[in-house]
Amino acid sequence: MEAAGEGGAMAAVRAAKRALRGELRQRLRALGEAEKRRQSRLLSRKVIVHPKYQESKRIAIFLSMPDEIQTEEIIKDIFKQGKECFIPRYKPQSNHMDMLKLSSAEDISSLALTSWNILQPSDDDSTREEALAGGGLDLIFMPGLGFDKKGNRLGRGKGYYDTYLDRCMKHPSGKPYMIALAFREQICESVPVAENDVQIDEILYEDC
Repeated sequence: MEAAGEGGAMAAVRAAKRALRGELRQRLRALGEAEKRRQSRLLSRKVIVHPKYQESKRIAIFLSMPDEIQTEEIIKDIFKQGKECFIPRYKPQSNHMDMLKLSSAEDISSLALTSWNILQPSDDDSTREEALAGGGLDLIFMPGLGFDKKGNRLGRGKGYYDTYLDRCMKHPSGKPYMIALAFREQICESVPVAENDVQIDEILYEDC
């Protein structure tokens, strides 16, 4: 009976996540382009003066989708400060993701556009360093659909970041510090979580 109870609890969490994803997508659709730019600029400034960012040398950051905080200014600053920058390459039909090294901010224009409308290194690009094949990561900037103030994150349901963070734990350099970047409209009272969901160290948004 206990196993059945656990299965029911997991199904309830999945259903709660699905419902919240729908609500958050509606909130994000209602957010105007000018407001997205305003909040993105504000968060870029917060990041650049953040002590964890300043002390980190090897940083992973996402290339933004239209409904995410725009990271272009942060990426430019990573290179301006002489830090190393790694970006995701998602493997379709799986939960596998690698963090591959970007050589410059201009390097982004050479990347392929996936069917999900995300820029990333192509599958046959084997020249870039994968972060965990080298010195690991000091800091990861995390995307997501929603977050609560306890550090719980609601992703898009693919499990890429949870799986990658599990790999980070096994690296000699250990777990990187995790900062989520969010519009204030993405902050929730409570995000439903399962046992394998990883908590974020810190969430940056306008009012924090």
